Amino acid sequence: MSQPMMSVSSLNTKIKSLLEATFMHILVEGEVASVTYHTSGHLYFSIKDSESSIKCVMWRSSAARMKFRLEQGMHIVIEGSVGVYTPRGEYQFYAVKIEPYGKGALALAYEQLKEKLKAKGYFDPAGKKTIPKIIQKLVLVTAKESAALHDMLKIIQKRWPLLEVVIVDTLVQGENAAPQIARALAYADSLDADVVVVGRGGGSTEDLWAFNEESVADAIYMMQTPVVSAVGHEVDVMISDFVADLRAPTPSAAMEMILPDVQEVMYALSELQERFRYMWQEKIRQKEKALAHHNELILRSSPLRKLEEINRRYEELKSEFSRAVNRKMDKERSTLPEIEKNFSRQMGFVLQHKMELLGYLTKRFEMTDPKKQYKQGWAQVSCNGRTISLKRLKKDQTFILEDQTSRVEARCLEITELENR
Repeated sequence: MSQPMMSVSSLNTKIKSLLEATFMHILVEGEVASVTYHTSGHLYFSIKDSESSIKCVMWRSSAARMKFRLEQGMHIVIEGSVGVYTPRGEYQFYAVKIEPYGKGALALAYEQLKEKLKAKGYFDPAGKKTIPKIIQKLVLVTAKESAALHDMLKIIQKRWPLLEVVIVDTLVQGENAAPQIARALAYADSLDADVVVVGRGGGSTEDLWAFNEESVADAIYMMQTPVVSAVGHEVDVMISDFVADLRAPTPSAAMEMILPDVQEVMYALSELQERFRYMWQEKIRQKEKALAHHNELILRSSPLRKLEEINRRYEELKSEFSRAVNRKMDKERSTLPEIEKNFSRQMGFVLQHKMELLGYLTKRFEMTDPKKQYKQGWAQVSCNGRTISLKRLKKDQTFILEDQTSRVEARCLEITELENR
């Protein structure tokens, strides 16, 4: 019995129908042997095990939804179907979804992007910008109607109501969220703010994934304004947290971390005012003390002050002299009766002695009185009004003889010396 003949195309078509009907939706595990990201967006790769390999393709629409990048040697699980490329009679696996073996795709994508950005220096502490201590203008990049925005505004009003707040509305989850967040950050950077806070409230890993996208990381890294990443709850750590200048565990915590407490500031200002007042009072006291000292120096060096000092010293010396004189007089006055008694006694002795001497002299005088001697025959010899002795007369010299009753003018005829009698 003869077999019916088929063309090559017919055979390939039948094989294609058979394979695609048999292996319509399957999972295949293997190691990536080769991988090519085509410029068209399609992904071409092959997987293998220890004994064989199979070619695979993922069209652009499916490849665009992948969260991680396929790399050679990666252990993966692919989901799809087997098909045949009839022109060449080759079969291959058409993948619609790829997952890392034993690990979620999002977790792998997170680690891959984290390592990539770390190598590019996005996480380098030296490149982090400093958050200002006093913020006057703040930009919030988040969903306008979100609970996170409400919580942040509430804390702003409580802690620092003087703050100027600008809200930049953006999607914070979904496939289109990442590019919108990146554009919102670029716009926020142009508003001349002191700080930009980007974030949202809690959610699943898929809900928060926009903040793990490379486009958002690039936008944060390129900003000139300091950026705070405040995404999810405290346990959620996003790529944006590593790239930002400051990571806050929650949006509310971000406000508490970057904004001062108005009550604490008022207390600090009151304390500074008190310290300032005390400092100036102390300085004024010191200046007054110095002024008084200088005034004292001026007074001490002034002629009037010196005159007053001399006058005061004069009065002191005068008082001391008066007291000394009084003390001396009191002392002498106490001895005056004894002195008076001694003086009287001594004067009595002196007077008696003088009286005795007077009596003696009187007797002598009476004995030598010329007038009395004249009565006894003696006369006084004088020449030129002066009494002289006879032996001093010279021959032919005129002289006068005078006794008690008579005066005779005579002339010396001769001088004869008598023997001592």
